[in-house]
Amino acid sequence: MFGGGGGFDPRKMEQMMEQMGIDMDELDAEEVVIKTADSEFVFDAPDVTKMDARGQATYTVVGDPEERPRGAGGDASAVESADEDAAADEGGIPEEDVEMVQMRTGASEAEAREALEDNDGDLAAAVAQLE
Repeated sequence: MFGGGGGFDPRKMEQMMEQMGIDMDELDAEEVVIKTADSEFVFDAPDVTKMDARGQATYTVVGDPEERPRGAGGDASAVESADEDAAADEGGIPEEDVEMVQMRTGASEAEAREALEDNDGDLAAAVAQLE
């Protein structure tokens, strides 16, 4: 499928992916955190690639993670979590949601928060509004 030379031509690969409706972008990520029930994996300065295939986005994270137990950092993490829950309960927008919209759109914090409030906290709708 890719020829018999033992390698592949990156331009041909790019053309094939384009024909199949696959788009790839490198993201300039500073940090990626993956949270599980028991721990979290923190990637500092990872290589992140976003692949969009027919409306389905897939992210690939490459790097050496630091594994930490959930709640590492002591009481500050618990307090931060409680503050976010309180903000969400009061009709406020969680800071994580604001940061996510900012990251995806490049909008300011105020613009991201306003878009989230306009869309009742719906991340996808807020991103769509700002793009």
